[in-house]
Amino acid sequence: MNITGNTIFIPGATSGIGLALAVELHGRGNTVIVGGRRAGLLDQIAAAHPGIRTVQIDTADAGSIATVSARVIAEHPDLNVLIAMAGIMRAEDWHTPAGFLDSAEAIVATNVLGPIRLIAAFVEHLQEQADSTIVTVSSGLAFVPLRHTPSYNAAKAAVHMLSESIRLQLADTTVKVVELVPPAVRTPLMPGHEEREDAMPLDEFIAEVISLIESQPDAHEILVDRVAVLRHAEARGDYEQVVAMLNGTETHATAQ
Repeated sequence: MNITGNTIFIPGATSGIGLALAVELHGRGNTVIVGGRRAGLLDQIAAAHPGIRTVQIDTADAGSIATVSARVIAEHPDLNVLIAMAGIMRAEDWHTPAGFLDSAEAIVATNVLGPIRLIAAFVEHLQEQADSTIVTVSSGLAFVPLRHTPSYNAAKAAVHMLSESIRLQLADTTVKVVELVPPAVRTPLMPGHEEREDAMPLDEFIAEVISLIESQPDAHEILVDRVAVLRHAEARGDYEQVVAMLNGTETHATAQ
């Protein structure tokens, strides 16, 4: 993926990693369109960051994705990058259905069906561009599970395998598939995340991501150093030890 000269749509970018990435990419000379559910937040983003475009979209709603994506393509026919950023993370208790079922269904709708529907809405348009990219967002928890968030772990594992698979299928097109794999980052993804001392500061994460994109434009995965302990645990042969480390304290070190 080139770091500049793109037209980029980032649904789910009204806070956290998505918004910080949108601001940084806009500053690098890209046209950036931010999507989100809440009109008030979108208005604040447009006012605080002149030049960033905004559009209201609900990535858990199939109709919203279809309608808004068509409008984005019509208004930005040179759009060549989709970053499927939207995601939710919730703690669950799988001892009884009341402890997890509603949460699991919401997570699958947003974290799995959301990216699938977004890709479906844009994949034909992206193939018409000379150089285009789909960026998916998984997690270190796609590779090592956190016991408190089973559905989130599973959803991010699905995003990882989806990325691997569609990269193979789209190899005969102009579309690259890049997987962003965050560690724990200080964002409002869950209550208390922004204050977690064990999590990576957001500005440091974004700076390292941008540096990796610049230095490795053909990379299939964007892996900051902090996520390597999770991403490569099985290959290193210390998977069980990393699972124990991750789940051994209340701080859940290195997980996002």
